[in-house]
Amino acid sequence: MPERFLQTTEAGYTMKQPHMQKPFNQIQRNLVHRAALGLTALALAFSGCTAANDQQAAAAVTEPETMKTAMVYVGTYAEPDAESIFLYSLNPETGELTRVRGMKGGENPSYLALSPDKRHLYAVNETTEYEGEKSGAVSAFAVGEQGDSLHLLSKAASKGGAPCYVSLQGNTVLVANYVGGNVTAYPVQENGQLGEGNTVQHQGTGPNAKRQDAPHAHFIAPSPDGKYSFAVDLGADKVFAYKLQEGRLVPHAPAVAYAAAPGSGPRHLAFHPNGKYAYLIHELNSTVTALAYNAAHGTFTELQTLGTLPPDFEGESYPAAVKVSPDGKFLYGSNRGHNSMVVYAIDEAAGKLTLVQHVSTGGDWPRDFSIDPSGRVLLVANQRSDNITSFKIDTATGKLTATGHEAQVQKPVNLVFR
Repeated sequence: MPERFLQTTEAGYTMKQPHMQKPFNQIQRNLVHRAALGLTALALAFSGCTAANDQQAAAAVTEPETMKTAMVYVGTYAEPDAESIFLYSLNPETGELTRVRGMKGGENPSYLALSPDKRHLYAVNETTEYEGEKSGAVSAFAVGEQGDSLHLLSKAASKGGAPCYVSLQGNTVLVANYVGGNVTAYPVQENGQLGEGNTVQHQGTGPNAKRQDAPHAHFIAPSPDGKYSFAVDLGADKVFAYKLQEGRLVPHAPAVAYAAAPGSGPRHLAFHPNGKYAYLIHELNSTVTALAYNAAHGTFTELQTLGTLPPDFEGESYPAAVKVSPDGKFLYGSNRGHNSMVVYAIDEAAGKLTLVQHVSTGGDWPRDFSIDPSGRVLLVANQRSDNITSFKIDTATGKLTATGHEAQVQKPVNLVFR
C-alpha cells in the first residue's frame, strides 16, 4: 500500500629514390625492382590497414552492445516544489548509477509510465487532496529529446485518493486509486495531454479489518495481448478484468478475473513473456501465486502459491513489486520489512516456481525494482533508506549479487527504464 498509509496503518609508406651514379641499365633494373618491392609493400600495408579497419569495424559493432549505458527514471515521494523525478544513467557492465538530472514532477510522483515513443511521461501524484477534491492527480509531461527535461502538458484529478500505479494501454493512461478503491482511464490527445477521465468503482472487502474494510485498487495494466486491462485490488482480494473501448474502461464479463485467497491482499501482477502465465504477489500474507492465463475468457487459474519469506523469519514484512526476467526464466519479488529480494526459477513449460534465493537489498523498505533492458542488472528502490542499490544477475541461475554501487535518492519509489 502507499507509504503514507503504511506509516499510520502500518554512460604512410615512402619509397627511396635510386642512386644516380650507377649505369643506366642498372638504374633501370633497380628502379623496376624497387618499384615491385614498393608495390608489394604498399599492398601489404594496405592489407594490414584493411584488416585493422575490419577489426575496428567489428569492435564498433559489438562494443555498444556491451558498453552502452541505459537510462532510468526514478519516481519519488517529495514536496510539491522539489525536484522529484530523476534521470540516472546505468553502466550495465559495472552496475554503477550516475545522476543526470533532477526534475520537478509535482508532489509525490511515485509511479511513472513512459510512452513507447519516449516523447511523453505520465506520473501519478500520490496525494489525497487535489484542488479541493478528495483525490490525487495525474500529470502528463513532454520529454526533451535527450530525456533529461520535462515540460508539464496537463494535470488532472485522478478521481480517487492516493493514486499508486499508472500504465499505458495504447493511447490511454490507466490509473489505480488506493484510497478511492477505483480505477480511471484517460484518453491521450495527439499532443500528449490527458483527455477527460472516466472511472470505475470497485466493490468488495476482505477479512483483514485494518486493511480491507474497503476496496483498495493497487495496480492496473494491460495484458500482453492487449485484449484486457487487469486491475489488482488489495482490499477486495480480487483481480478485475476490463475491456478498453474508445478510451473508456468497461467491465468485462466475468468482471472478476481471479479471486485471491481471503485476506491475502493481492498487490501487483506480472505476465510471463510467453503470455501463458502471470504471477500475483500478495502484500498481506507474503505469498506469490503462479497463474495460468486464459486469453479467450480473460481469467486466471491458480497453479501454485509459495511464500516470499524464509520460513524462519518472524517479523513483519509486506511484499511490494513482482517482475519476470526478460528471458522468462526467473521471477523476482521485493519484501519490505525483511528487506530482501526473493528469486524463483520458472518452469517455462508449466509456469510453476522453484525458490532460488533470498538476498538483502542493501537498504530499508524495497518498494519497486526494475531489470535493465539487457537483463543483466537489477535496481532496487529502497524507500526508507533513501538509496537505490544495484545487483548483477546471473543469467544462468537467476541469482543476484550486489555490485557495491548505489545512488542516494530521497524516498525512491518507482524505476522506469527509458
